[in-house]
Amino acid sequence: MGWEEELEELRRREELAEQLGGPERVKRQHDGGRLTIRERLDKLVDPGSFHELGKIAGTAGYDERNDLRAFTPSNFVFGRARLDGRPVVVGGDDFTVRGGSADATIREKHLMCEQMANELRLPLIRLVEGSGGGGSVKTIETTGRANVPAVAGWEWVVANLGTVPRVALGLGSVAGLGAAHLAA
Repeated sequence: MGWEEELEELRRREELAEQLGGPERVKRQHDGGRLTIRERLDKLVDPGSFHELGKIAGTAGYDERNDLRAFTPSNFVFGRARLDGRPVVVGGDDFTVRGGSADATIREKHLMCEQMANELRLPLIRLVEGSGGGGSVKTIETTGRANVPAVAGWEWVVANLGTVPRVALGLGSVAGLGAAHLAA
């Protein structure tokens, strides 16, 4: 008995994560004259230097045999890379998954991005295209309530303001928590 099935699921999740929000949403992004987050990262960092973290994080659906039937990746892509030969931490919103909405993301990925930049003392680059932070209609549908977000992990953003160089680019619709990341 081995781990072949589990490893195959992880590989499948990686493949599905490459598709972002799916072909229709990627087309809509392109039709709007905008690149996807993966295309933006490819153009920004040195070729072949991007090492993504948390690629398999997302929401999965399984059939009655417990086989993966659907996977929606997190709408935040981040990792380490090189920019003009220098190491950086870079992360960006994926607008093809729920419009880059903060309440559709996996919060821990944002926290890890900020924490990694802080602990490694690396410059942080944020590519922002999203909104939210709590209280959306979708949040009400899934949790049964609206919320005033506590913005867990914001202490890392504040700590980074005095610790590492940071730059954020607004590359589309930006509101709510996305705007806060842009201003920080």
